[in-house]
Amino acid sequence: MNHATAQSALTAVKDTSPLVSCITNSVVTNFTANILLALGAAPAMVDIVGEAGPFASIATGLLINLGTPTPEQREAAIEAAQAANDAGVPWVLDPVAVGVLKHRTATARALLELKPTAIRGNASEIMALAGTGAGGRGVESADDVESALDAGRELAATYGSVVAISGPTDAVITANAVVHVGGGSEMLTRVTGGGCALGAVIAAFIGAGRAHGLTDGDAVAAAHVAYSAAAEIAAAQAKGPGTFSSRFLDALYLLRADDLDRIPLS
Repeated sequence: MNHATAQSALTAVKDTSPLVSCITNSVVTNFTANILLALGAAPAMVDIVGEAGPFASIATGLLINLGTPTPEQREAAIEAAQAANDAGVPWVLDPVAVGVLKHRTATARALLELKPTAIRGNASEIMALAGTGAGGRGVESADDVESALDAGRELAATYGSVVAISGPTDAVITANAVVHVGGGSEMLTRVTGGGCALGAVIAAFIGAGRAHGLTDGDAVAAAHVAYSAAAEIAAAQAKGPGTFSSRFLDALYLLRADDLDRIPLS
């Protein structure tokens, strides 16, 4: 993974406008849709049983976020993941706040058995999903990224998923490599949906990346690079969370390939 690959992935997203079906939480639905639109992707929030599966099968990518999992959403998530697998559509699992809360934890474990293309979460969520931690403080992580690397490796090896752990420096884990992505901004933690929308962006990058010959691991890392670059640009212009949110949308919309060079990769 290098900056040239990340630039190719960003160009693929902006050129192809991938259709991303989102089953996500009620707090961040609007923000997630706007993030995808700003980036050049096409969002669709289809979380109704009987519709989620058929739509997932024709989408470019699918996000399943368990932030506010109603009974119907939980059933729709299983339906959508199975349909995505049958159709060869990549899908992303965001196991929000798993570990402490029983319904979302049970759903996350059921979805895990369906082998998501990618899993995105904070360190505590990844450790809880792997069975090596108890979860965080609600949606906040109680662990650091480095302490969750072994849990991420275990999930990647067992389920064949790309595992992305968000933190001050993100880690993207595949079966045989770990890529660290720096940059970004702490302001992403001061607005609702900063992490949740990243899952939808990852789905867009994987779907667009596959059509351009990129590996899923490179596409996930590229999504983090683009997200971090836009966050840095927005934070430099913002006075607080309110202006950061609008500046972040603008930065994603105006993001150029060479903007990604500012983000450290290792």
